[in-house]
Amino acid sequence: MDAIAFDLDGTLLDTVHDLTAAVNLLLAELGHASLSTEVVRNLIGKGAADLIGKALARARGTPPRDGEGAALLPRYQQGYASVLGRQTRLFPGVRAGLARTHAAGFRLAVITNKATRFVQPHLEQSGIAHYFEVVIGGDDAVAKKPDAAPLLLAARRLGIPPARMLMVGDSVNDVVAARAAGSPVVVVPYGYNEGEPPQTLAADGIVDSLDAVGAWIKRS
Repeated sequence: MDAIAFDLDGTLLDTVHDLTAAVNLLLAELGHASLSTEVVRNLIGKGAADLIGKALARARGTPPRDGEGAALLPRYQQGYASVLGRQTRLFPGVRAGLARTHAAGFRLAVITNKATRFVQPHLEQSGIAHYFEVVIGGDDAVAKKPDAAPLLLAARRLGIPPARMLMVGDSVNDVVAARAAGSPVVVVPYGYNEGEPPQTLAADGIVDSLDAVGAWIKRS
């Protein structure tokens, strides 16, 4: 491996409280009751539009409506911008894991479906922006994960083959995108993945924290 790419929400950062606040701001605007953090946690995993659609369906007690989440995405993002970073925290082991892999000579990247304008502020507020040579947000590639495009773009900007870039994520989107790009992939057990356990994902391995990524690469 020459490089390691990390997902953002659910892998580097625990953003569930900010996401819940933004969801509930939108629900209040639409006249619906709020959802709990635990309910929202189990809806996260396939991007903001999907989250919005599922949250509205849960609040109404009706099936999701096609295209509804995407149509309301700008209103949701307006609310998200107002709460961004207020309650976001690094997951345990993230800072140590980034420091260790960076010191070992791995080139580091972030690949996320989150709207690009929100990514750098999250990294800077969390004090980890300086570790990443390449940052790919949801607006940077021609398609989002689970498409291979964001991983291929990151590998191209790093100047390496995708097969030499390990993807570290927490959801089926990360695994499917890595497989499509030809990159190896490991997952963490503490992320969101719509409430499904990481053992259901066809990843190359599960690492307890980012601090264990370097050791996994050595064993492999």
